[in-house]
Amino acid sequence: MTNLTTSFAGKVNSKLVLDPTLVVEKEGRYFLLNKDLKSVARQDFFYAGKYLGKMKKGKFFPSFNLLAMLAEAEANKVVVDEKAAWLFICGRDILSERITAVHGSRRKGDFTLVLNGFGECLGFGRILHDLSSKDINAAIRNVSDVGDFLRRER
Repeated sequence: MTNLTTSFAGKVNSKLVLDPTLVVEKEGRYFLLNKDLKSVARQDFFYAGKYLGKMKKGKFFPSFNLLAMLAEAEANKVVVDEKAAWLFICGRDILSERITAVHGSRRKGDFTLVLNGFGECLGFGRILHDLSSKDINAAIRNVSDVGDFLRRER
């Protein structure tokens, strides 16, 4: 499992490594437990520790817990203004002019975490063109955002 989280962390240029002895897989879902919880957790638990993500059709989907952990570490990140933050959690892409700071890669094709002005991770996206230019075109394609859960509830 840690290969999955390490592989995803690598996509956003983070060196996050989790202790493989504390990561537990349960029906394609992955959890990070602490040592005390690991010693008392039964095999038939539904949820324990921090949910890290799931495997679905051979692809790993990170949880927002994992994204928040990555955002606290060194990683590709963009900070966006208030309007872009709102539009991003509504499923929209990010325009270059709405990016207030870039940490890490600016290269086309790379993945990046998207943070609001308070440093909260709103999700992640793929860089569509070099972030050095400030044109009005979409700069980051929304891959996953915190508003997805609410949109699925319709």
